[in-house]
Amino acid sequence: EGLIRSYVHDFNGNDITTEFTGNNEIAIDVVSLFHQIPSVEYFQALTDCTCYEISLDKFQVLYHAIKGFSEWGRAWMSKSLFDLKQRTISMITDSASDRYQKLQQQHPQILQQAPLKFIASYLGITDTSLSRIRKELVKVS
Repeated sequence: EGLIRSYVHDFNGNDITTEFTGNNEIAIDVVSLFHQIPSVEYFQALTDCTCYEISLDKFQVLYHAIKGFSEWGRAWMSKSLFDLKQRTISMITDSASDRYQKLQQQHPQILQQAPLKFIASYLGITDTSLSRIRKELVKVS
């Protein structure tokens, strides 16, 4: 339940939103978990959330004990990698307006629940640019 944002601090100390995690999704720093190193990412609940925590040891036990869990894990990891690659390419090839419209189509709950400054950061634009894009899209529709 709820909405979580993942973020890092850039070289100037600014919060940069890297991901939003919604209902029935997994908020995780995969590198930190599987390599057992400190995370550089932070997690912030933007709404009331129901969250569960698991250690790597317990995760490994579940992974091997529950039939189908390893297949599910591989499918989840594959989808996560695909989504990350698509987002990375979109940040380079799509305009800010196109990125906003994709977010609007694919994840409307983020636009309903997240503050605009976090959405702007996630899209790689300023708050001012996001306001301009939103005004332009209202004029068009």
